[in-house]
Amino acid sequence: MRAIIKRHLSPTHLIFLQQLLQKVRGCYLPRIPVLHSLLYHLHLAIKSTIHCILQKCYFTPMFISRLSQRPQSLQLDCGMPQILGPLTISLGEQCRLSGVSTLCGRVWGEHIPELIVGNNVDIGWQNTLAVGTRIQLDDNVRLAGKVFLAGFPGHPMEPHARACGKPDTQQQVGDIHLCRDVWLGTGVMVMAGVTIGAGSVVAAGSVITKDIPPGVLAGGNPARVIKNLEY
Repeated sequence: MRAIIKRHLSPTHLIFLQQLLQKVRGCYLPRIPVLHSLLYHLHLAIKSTIHCILQKCYFTPMFISRLSQRPQSLQLDCGMPQILGPLTISLGEQCRLSGVSTLCGRVWGEHIPELIVGNNVDIGWQNTLAVGTRIQLDDNVRLAGKVFLAGFPGHPMEPHARACGKPDTQQQVGDIHLCRDVWLGTGVMVMAGVTIGAGSVVAAGSVITKDIPPGVLAGGNPARVIKNLEY
């Protein structure tokens, strides 16, 4: 169609047609202040109502069916977390979870991996909790967006074994423990075998390869203690 138009129209006509098309793309009906303001708020009300119904009557009950215990209070937003592999999940009271997140358990191993979440815990948008053996989040832990708790890598270190599709080894797997009141900033990655002490804060984008003591601010790649906090 574009080739046919170019054959039958002069360059001047083509330029005029392109300009007209740009104007059509950018134009819109005039705003009627009262009408469109009402329509906007009606749109938000309908959207919020549908979202609430889906969350309370569909996604949340399905997610709770995967838990080893049923919390009395749970706030689940934007759908339901993706759950992969064998995984035992224990969830405390008054937790808030983004549905845009992934909880996965290591397939290989003698025991089913455990995810233990305390009370009043936030698990933010696009978090990935990869449980090798055990991940424990104590009370009041806060995980910002795109946090990755890497309890297992998924692949072996030896290149030939990796090329053959063999699983990671038991030596690469480890527990992760975030103690009470820990806060991880956006994009933090925590490696297997790490414990972060109570009340510590980890700066955005940090990679935690070793234990972090309680009551400190840590950051960097690999992360180090920056300063002590009042805790």
